[in-house]
Amino acid sequence: MEAETYLLGFGIFFGAVMIFNLLINSILLKFSTNLGMRTPGAEIRWSSQQKPSLGGFGFYIAFLLSIVFYIIFNNDITFFHRKEFIALIAACSLGFLMGLADDAYNTRPYLKFIVQFACAAILIWGGIYIQITPWEWFNYFITVFWVTGMMNSVNMLDNMDAITGIVSLMICVVGFFYLALTHSLYSVYVSIITGVGAALLAFLYYNWHPSKMYMGDSGSQFLGIFLSVIGIQLFWNGVDIHLQPIQTKQFLTVLLVFIVPIADTTTVFFNRIRKGKSPFVGGKDHTTHHLAYLGIKQRHIALLLGVVSLISGMLALFVIQSLSTWNWLYILLFSLYYIIITLALFFTTQMNNQHER
Repeated sequence: MEAETYLLGFGIFFGAVMIFNLLINSILLKFSTNLGMRTPGAEIRWSSQQKPSLGGFGFYIAFLLSIVFYIIFNNDITFFHRKEFIALIAACSLGFLMGLADDAYNTRPYLKFIVQFACAAILIWGGIYIQITPWEWFNYFITVFWVTGMMNSVNMLDNMDAITGIVSLMICVVGFFYLALTHSLYSVYVSIITGVGAALLAFLYYNWHPSKMYMGDSGSQFLGIFLSVIGIQLFWNGVDIHLQPIQTKQFLTVLLVFIVPIADTTTVFFNRIRKGKSPFVGGKDHTTHHLAYLGIKQRHIALLLGVVSLISGMLALFVIQSLSTWNWLYILLFSLYYIIITLALFFTTQMNNQHER
């Protein structure tokens, strides 16, 4: 199949999934008198309003539709014979169901960690794990840390309208361009990135400030495991445009693509531990909150972090594309950029401590 025809097919699929999710979210809102409503005080968000936490349904449905579309469009009858794809579906489904249970019953944190470890174990079983060292046990350890870390980072980032949605969408955009650069347009990851990206765009229509719905833990936990897989397959284990391992670029590309969730989580953990607080207890002390304390409007905060995520992701693509001219000057410049952005977010949290609750 020609690339133009292939891309046209996925363009039509993107539009169809987006329209479908707009309709699904609209229907869910009409029947959400108490469906998906969190118990007051069960979660800490910038807004104190109680709203339906139903966005995760659209993400998960789009994910499943993407797999069906890939199988039909590519006539891939062997899809379910491969452990990688069974593990992908199982881990994402488990993450979604765990989030759904948390939305309904406010599950205990240790149960979340158990399920997150299980998601990581399923991925490792399917061969989806970080491969950067010759020691498999160490690769497994890094994978577990990455998967659980991303699931918690995305969950923690979901504290203000549109933040997690727009950052996740930008990561999907960067992932799509990466697959195009590396001539991997026939991969199943093109399909699921297209579908979930369309669902995220439709969700932002309802989640943009002032929002009508939240994604809930079903959404943030699904996105956490989904984005961790994208990170592993496309960037940790990725190749450059010459289909060669990225090697020294791996850490830098991952840090750039996932700059917002990594920087936010690192900052929050450091600040809470420094103040003798548990890093696992929620609070209004995220970088997003402190940007709001400075007087920046919520929609502008979402746009700011979305732009930072997109620019950083495009820089990561440049890193991937520039193997022949890659040198220590590039490493220094891109590392300096990452440090400046991270420190800027960190020092924002040091300017408004009197507002924390």
